[in-house]
Order: sequence, then structure tokens, then C-alpha cells
Amino acid sequence: MVNKFLYRTGVIFVLSLILTVDAFGQDPEFTQFYANPLYLNPAFAGTAHCPRISLNYRNQWPGIAGSFVTTSASYDQHVDAFSGGLGLLVWNDRAGEGTLITTNISGIYSYQLPVTRTFSVKAGIQATWAQKKVDWSKLTFGDMIDARRGFIYNTNEIQRNQPASYVDFSAGILGFSEKYFVGFAAHHLTEPNESVIEGTSPLPRKYTFHAGAIIALDGKGDEASLSPNILVQMQQDFMQINFGMYYTKGPIVGGLWYRNADSFIALIGFQAGILKFGYSYDITVSKLTNKTAGSHEISTSFLFDCKPRRRRFRTISCPSF
Repeated sequence: MVNKFLYRTGVIFVLSLILTVDAFGQDPEFTQFYANPLYLNPAFAGTAHCPRISLNYRNQWPGIAGSFVTTSASYDQHVDAFSGGLGLLVWNDRAGEGTLITTNISGIYSYQLPVTRTFSVKAGIQATWAQKKVDWSKLTFGDMIDARRGFIYNTNEIQRNQPASYVDFSAGILGFSEKYFVGFAAHHLTEPNESVIEGTSPLPRKYTFHAGAIIALDGKGDEASLSPNILVQMQQDFMQINFGMYYTKGPIVGGLWYRNADSFIALIGFQAGILKFGYSYDITVSKLTNKTAGSHEISTSFLFDCKPRRRRFRTISCPSF
């Protein structure tokens, strides 16, 4: 009984931090960020030229009660009539077994500018409708506690029955050649209020920098390459640095990454025709090692055939996972 009481008290404390009057949110993350290109940077819309569908699933820390489950789906392609790429991105995040649910729907446009014969720049803008809501039936509060019998009372906390809905804007830019690429994105430019209770909870701007290169190897019949990459993300007081390497040989891709002092990431993927499939596992190396059961992520994408692209359109050569 004591352990159960302490556990629930801890849950109350954590939720009180989440639902405080002046709170700050943080975006979900995907380990296979190139497998979810529109989520990473809106400038990726249409970079494959042909129609592309990307599906992503992430289950973070399934060993801990109330894990984070994030799903994403996107579609994008280049459209000559608009002289650029169009994209649609939908993602949903469920925290605390559905206690806090966030849903985003985004429309994206990008424009490509050939700078030289070997180097191009692509810029993208993104408009988002977002909704965040709380399942109050899953929350417990301090005034529900009886010192001897536990949680038996109804709370007097004022519950907001309507979800928080808002409009959000983001932008990004890419520079790339056949051998290297670099990008920058700024999300939540207006820092919209996402508070699910009274007061304000501005969503802090997120800044993302990513860069990498493709190094061709002697594949002895199968194309082989190495691709060193780095990802840096900053949002409020949070900073994440991922660096690692992809190895590609024929249809098979493998990868190994290191993220801050938090985890190692192992990746395996393959491509067959229009289908690409990847699985990655985050191996936690912090003090939570034996509790989290790591993080699992699955990506699936379909790159369809289309009419031959115009000569002045250059596709980006970068990893797909």
C-alpha cells in the first residue's frame, strides 16, 4: 500500500510539472530522421521528385509505465505546375498511455533553386493545425487523497474539457550536391500557446541542423557507400546531438549512432523495388538502462515511379533511414 501510494504521488508530481500554468513543451523525436524527411525539415518536400509515402512508428521506453508512442504518415512529390514540392504530414503522439495526446496536420511547399551546375538550394515553408488534449479520467490530484485509505475523493481541480487547438508555422532550407548535403530548419516560429489548462504554455522554437556526405566505395558488383552524418537539435533548454555512420551495400543499409550521453542506436534497413523498410533500436546507456527496455522504431516508405524528371531538377542523395 505504501509503495502504491508513493508511486501515485510521484505520478502527481510529474503531471504537475507537465500541466503547470507556465509550462514549455518539447517535440517528439524520431531516430530514423531521414526516413521521416518532412518531419525533419519542410525543405525535403518533393526532393525525391516522384510521389513518396512515409510511415513511421516509435515506441519509446516501453519498459516504463506510461511510455511515449508516436506515429507519423506523410506524402510528398514535386509538381511542375507549382514549380516546387508539395507535402502533407500527419503525426500523433500519445504520452502516459494516452493521458496527453497531440495531433498535428501540416501542409508544406518547397522551392528548388539550382545555384551552380553541381549545387542546389531548396527552401520550404510549413503551415500546421495542431491539437493537444488531456484525458482527465487518467489523472489523480492531491485533494483526492485520504491519509489512511488513499485516493477516494473527487477532485476540486478545474478541468478544461476543450482541447487546445492552434496554428503553427515552420520553415527550412537545404543545400546539396551529389556528394554532400546540409540543412537547417526552424519549427514553431510563432511559439503558439498549447496550454491545456488556464494560463499560457508557449511551444518553444525548435532549431535543427543536419549535415552529411556520401562516400562511394568499391562494391565489387554492388554499389556500396559510407555516409557520415550529424544532427543537432535545440529546443528551449534541451539540446540533442546525434552523430554516426550509415553503410550501404546493394539493397541493405546498416547504421550505428551515438546520441549525447544517453544512448547508442543500431539500425538495419533494406530496399526492394519501390519499398524501403527500416528498424532501429535505441540502447539506453544512462542510469535508466535496466528500466526503459530501450526504444523501438519502424519506418516504411514507398517511392513510386513517375514521368522522367526535367533536366534542371536535381534529386538529393542522402540516407533514407
